Amino acid sequence: MFIANNWADYQVIDTSAGEKLERWGDYILVRPDPQVIWDTPKNEKGWKKMNGHYHRSSKGGGEWEFFDLPQQWSINYNSPSFDKTLTFNLKPFSFKHTGLFPEQAANWDWFGKLISDAKKENPERTIKVLNLFAYTGGATLAAAAAGANVTHVDASKGMVNWAKENAESSGLRNHPIRWIVDDCVKFVEREIRRGNHYDAVIMDPPSYGRGPKGEIWKIEDAIHPLVRLCTQLLTDEPLFFLINSYTTGLQPAVLSYMLSTELKKWNGHVDSEEVGLPVSSNGLVLPCGASGRWSRNI
Repeated sequence: MFIANNWADYQVIDTSAGEKLERWGDYILVRPDPQVIWDTPKNEKGWKKMNGHYHRSSKGGGEWEFFDLPQQWSINYNSPSFDKTLTFNLKPFSFKHTGLFPEQAANWDWFGKLISDAKKENPERTIKVLNLFAYTGGATLAAAAAGANVTHVDASKGMVNWAKENAESSGLRNHPIRWIVDDCVKFVEREIRRGNHYDAVIMDPPSYGRGPKGEIWKIEDAIHPLVRLCTQLLTDEPLFFLINSYTTGLQPAVLSYMLSTELKKWNGHVDSEEVGLPVSSNGLVLPCGASGRWSRNI
C-alpha cells in the first residue's frame, strides 16, 4: 500500500460507523467515508468536540453542520522529496470535500523524488508534466516544487482559480505553470495535433463527470482510451505516468494492466497499490482508493 505518512498538519484520528475523525491543521472535522464499515467505540474526544460535521442524507448528498469553523483556512505540507513547503487553502463545500485529498501526498513524494533526481542528474533538463483532472492543484504544486514545468488542466474554472490561489500561497506564482480550463480529452487531442510532448502524465479522473460544454465522462468507458491517447504525448524517454482511481471497480491490478499494455514500448516498470492514510488512534491504515504508477527504469 502507498501510505501518506509524512503529514504534520493533517491526521486521521479515528474511524467508526461510516465516518472518519480528522484534524486539518487546528480544526477537527467529521466526514462520511464508505470504506468505514466497522462500528468501534468512539473514545477519542474529537468525536464530541468537532469544528464541523458533514451529515449524509439518506436521499443522497448531505449538508455541513459547523461549530466554530472559519470559512477558509490553510495547512502546509513538507515532502522529503523537495525543499519547498506547499500551502493549501481549505474550505468545506458541497459533497463533504475541503479542496484537498491528503492521501495523494504519497504520490507527491514518489514523483517529486523522480523529478528532483532527474534535475540533479541534468540541471539543464526541462521536465514537462501534464496534470489532467487537476482539481485544486496538489499534484501540480508538488511537481512544480520538485522542479518541473507543469500544464494544469481541469474543466472547472473555479477549481483552476483555487489551484492558482494555492500556488500563490506556496510561493510558486512565478513558476512555469500553464493553467488550462478545458475538457481533458479534447485538450489531449489538441496537444497531439500541435505536436507537443511531455515527460510525465498525471491523471486523477472522476468516476463520473461533465466537461465545460456538457461532455459526459464515465471512467469505465473513457479511461483506457485516454491513457492510449496520452501515450502519444510522451517523449522518447518519459519519466513517469500516474493514474489515480477512486472507483471501486478499478482495482490496482486493472491500473497495472492498462499501464503495462499501453506503455510497453518504453523501458519501465509498473507498480500499483491501494493508497492509504494512517489512523493515529490504532496504528491501522484507512484505504482511500488506488494508484497505478509507471516509471522509467534507471
